[in-house]
Amino acid sequence: MTRKWIVGNWKMNGSLSANQDLLHAIHAGLSTASCQAAVCVPAPYLAQVQQQLLGSALWWGAQDVSAHEQGAFTGEVSAAMLRDFGVRVAIVGHSERRQYHGETDALVATKAQRALAAGITPIVCVGETLAEREAGQTQAVVKRQLAAVIHTNGHCISEIVVAYEPVWAIGTGKTASPEQAQEVHALLRAQLAAATDHPERIPLLYGGSMNAANAASLLAQLDIDGGLIGGASLKAADFLSIVAAASQ
Repeated sequence: MTRKWIVGNWKMNGSLSANQDLLHAIHAGLSTASCQAAVCVPAPYLAQVQQQLLGSALWWGAQDVSAHEQGAFTGEVSAAMLRDFGVRVAIVGHSERRQYHGETDALVATKAQRALAAGITPIVCVGETLAEREAGQTQAVVKRQLAAVIHTNGHCISEIVVAYEPVWAIGTGKTASPEQAQEVHALLRAQLAAATDHPERIPLLYGGSMNAANAASLLAQLDIDGGLIGGASLKAADFLSIVAAASQ
């Protein structure tokens, strides 16, 4: 893995006017970037983002995808629908989906499968809570979460992206130290190496409050191939600073 990835996750934020200004500023600042940059936006804004970014080097993606292909599933958005709007990546299994919507490892694995079938790259999130880390369960938790995706997707596993997001470091201002993050990334890399002949094709992103101040030190770690960026992706200057760090 040589080219790094920086993926913004806007979460439930944005408006038509704010999105336009943010995307314009990000696009204008990407001319010297050598990493792959993307923004994952709320579903209602996909049409706007597609129109504004068409032909741009900046990819756009979704924050979730349905485990169902079609049918009587009110409020759900299928992978095929996302593909109609030019979506290249989709976050699956974000800790907020697991926590607030009860998403299981099996459901996350199925969502990844649906994305892959539609030609969309799933960004599979794994990570432990503070209680799990303090109980020494970090390795067991992330390996269990990733194992479900490997089991369901088999030979396609080299086509996913994995994001390690320690739940205790999301939106809290806390960040895993570069050494803590690298330790888990190395574990995930080894797990993927046992499942595919091409583990180097799978970008491993850090998703626990990466920001303009700490991006360089995190991205310098051997097995950290990029970042899944939350709050900092809503400010063009901060997002571009992280992109610049990933382009060194």
